[in-house]
Amino acid sequence: MTSTTPEIEALAADIGEQIAIDVAKWNLFLAEAHLHIPLAERVYPLLEKDELSRAGVEGALKDLSVAIGGGKVNISLLDALSSTMVNRLLTLLEEYQSKNF
Repeated sequence: MTSTTPEIEALAADIGEQIAIDVAKWNLFLAEAHLHIPLAERVYPLLEKDELSRAGVEGALKDLSVAIGGGKVNISLLDALSSTMVNRLLTLLEEYQSKNF
């Protein structure tokens, strides 16, 4: 997607405030890392098409690259999130879907 819609922006805000990368026991929330909008853009179609699943979300997380060390290393967002955060993201998406679709 090239532009965000109000729905994606609302989802991105929720993701950005609640989901964090664990860096040396420090939480870097996705809004601070500027990853909340790209993630929302990737998962929103799953919600629209009623195709929300762990595999789909993990695929979206795996496809989103996180640059570390000024771009020296890139890892997937899936690898940067704890299992707890992935579970929290799934719950957040399920709740968003039930309220909005």
